[in-house]
Amino acid sequence: MSKLRIAILGSRGIPGNYGGFETCAEELASRLVQEGHSVTVYCCKPYSKNPERFFKGIRRVILPTIKKKSLEKLVFTLLSLIYVSFTKTDVVLMLGVSASSFCFIPRLFGIKVVINVDGLEWRRKKWGPIASTYLRFSERMACRTTNRVVTDARCVQDFYLKTYRKETTFIPYGARPVIIPPNGVLSSLGLSPKGYVLYVSRFEPENNPLLVRRAFERVKSEKKLVMLGSAPYAKEYVRQVLESQDKRILFPGAIYGDGYLELQSNTDLYIQATSVGGIHPALVEAIGFGHCIIANDVPEHREILEDAGIYYNGTEEDLAEKLQNALDDPEFAAECRDRVRRRSHRYSWDAITKDYIKIFEECLVKKF
Repeated sequence: MSKLRIAILGSRGIPGNYGGFETCAEELASRLVQEGHSVTVYCCKPYSKNPERFFKGIRRVILPTIKKKSLEKLVFTLLSLIYVSFTKTDVVLMLGVSASSFCFIPRLFGIKVVINVDGLEWRRKKWGPIASTYLRFSERMACRTTNRVVTDARCVQDFYLKTYRKETTFIPYGARPVIIPPNGVLSSLGLSPKGYVLYVSRFEPENNPLLVRRAFERVKSEKKLVMLGSAPYAKEYVRQVLESQDKRILFPGAIYGDGYLELQSNTDLYIQATSVGGIHPALVEAIGFGHCIIANDVPEHREILEDAGIYYNGTEEDLAEKLQNALDDPEFAAECRDRVRRRSHRYSWDAITKDYIKIFEECLVKKF
């Protein structure tokens, strides 16, 4: 198969400075370029402070949008779909379902479309009934308007098969186990290696940052809690999260790149408190680092961690108890780390890139 012309749509763009899709776009695109393919990533203007046209050999196309929660991604992605239709592109990789109803547009111009549907977005509490209904509709349309559907969790794959009778391709998220020694970020936050617990997620209700903060306030330990994240739209909820008098709890905002990896590299324990949304990238990366992980007991986390993690039942009291146990008993935490390390090899971005190339090539060979 000759080298491909690939466009990645649906993330906010590269360099990754927002969430999982942005990291996916950067990690995948950079490896596709190394394999000799031509890759373009479409970037949303409000999140693209850098005007450079190329990054790591990846072409960047920056497009505008409407700065409103319910419309921002939909408008940007729709513009991207129209734009890409008039370019020399073989395959579009769409990240997310928000604009799936319009994925037929590039196909009218002979471009194949592969969609990664992520988790079940309509379950998120931040969406009202209208937006939630639209996202359910978008899931169904993703099965009809694209050439291939990718899911990054087996439980989501099962959902699509049972609900929409759609066979999907399972490709997990990847880890970046790049060990970065203590440097600028730890020093600026007054942290020492293994002297803190790490939580990473946007501060939205289904990610339970308020529960994590309150649970840690119950814990007796000299270690600190670093709550890494922010949320541009949930201002009232974020205000509640930040209302802590506990000086052990730090809120540095969103940190990306090497700073984020430095915090992941040097933490003593990782908390995954999310309740919906499929497989979360930060959890996969925590597995890649071989951390002791305490996770909310939901199917997505059980799928990826199996018996390697320490699970709590979704309550503040149980999370506080599990945290206290892990912090008080080094041997207990070490056993968890050993179990997690045995799973870390499963989440290689190099292997994931090969999986995507395979389905891109299959789309171009098959006439559908």
